[in-house]
Amino acid sequence: MILTVTLNAALDVTHHLDRLRPHESNRVGAVAARAGGKGINVSRVLQALGQETVVTGLAGGLTGAAVHRELTAAGLTHDLVTIDGETRRTVAVVDEKLGDTTILLEPGPVITADEWAGFLHTYDKLVARAAAVVLAGSLPVGVPTNAYAVLIRRARAHHVPAVLDADGKALRAGLSEAPAIIKPNAAELSVVSGSSDPQAGAAALRAAGAQAVVASAGPDGMIACTDQGSWRARPPQRLAGNPTGAGDAAVAALTLGLVQDAPWPVRLTEAVALSAAAVAAPLAGDFDPTVHRRLLEEITVESLPAPKTQTTS
Repeated sequence: MILTVTLNAALDVTHHLDRLRPHESNRVGAVAARAGGKGINVSRVLQALGQETVVTGLAGGLTGAAVHRELTAAGLTHDLVTIDGETRRTVAVVDEKLGDTTILLEPGPVITADEWAGFLHTYDKLVARAAAVVLAGSLPVGVPTNAYAVLIRRARAHHVPAVLDADGKALRAGLSEAPAIIKPNAAELSVVSGSSDPQAGAAALRAAGAQAVVASAGPDGMIACTDQGSWRARPPQRLAGNPTGAGDAAVAALTLGLVQDAPWPVRLTEAVALSAAAVAAPLAGDFDPTVHRRLLEEITVESLPAPKTQTTS
């Protein structure tokens, strides 16, 4: 079983328009609402790949109740800890003509010390029977900045590897506990590492503690810096669509590759193919199986020379 943690869960609302016209009234062609947050999206992809997965995190209020209902309706096993605060919503506005997406992110709830302690109790029970754990997304107010470091350490006590997809202070704190994989995007990598060179930045975060760093570069694919070598994987072309869940699909592929101990070029191929196939799907957490199968034959992977090691600032 792969456990996913979404501490700042959301109800994702997606509006599809033929064309977004700023400063004007816009008629929406279709609307969808579903439980979201990075970890939940990862679980959706894993479920579609036929893998056993469990969702945990924090949820509360009327929006939190809607998240519970939607997860149940989707057939996703979940054990969310109830909080007093109101779970946030996100709104994605998809411009069908341009293939662009604008995202509005509401602030999350404030978590109390007792609620955080209750989550840790639930987490300890779930992670003890997991093959891997995915820790993904932002931290709500009230959760300590070193939350992911704490969760990685508790997972390691059960010999469970952790995949971390976070940014800023939460990512930096998590590095100290040696996560098995971290997956920043190019901007997150640059901020945390202090380097504009993705390879050098990835090497810096490995030196800071991460066992492997996979950095996404949008349509240019991904690079991986590991103790077994470094690689770049590229898709054959850029796909138009909704990129909201592309990174989450990549995390699902990387986590599955970790559990299966697949060679790194295979992991990268799957991650790039699934990521691109997610862009081709209308909602975060979904992917287009036809695009996924096609791209598996078209992804190119090249070995990269070892970068110069730097230290994070």
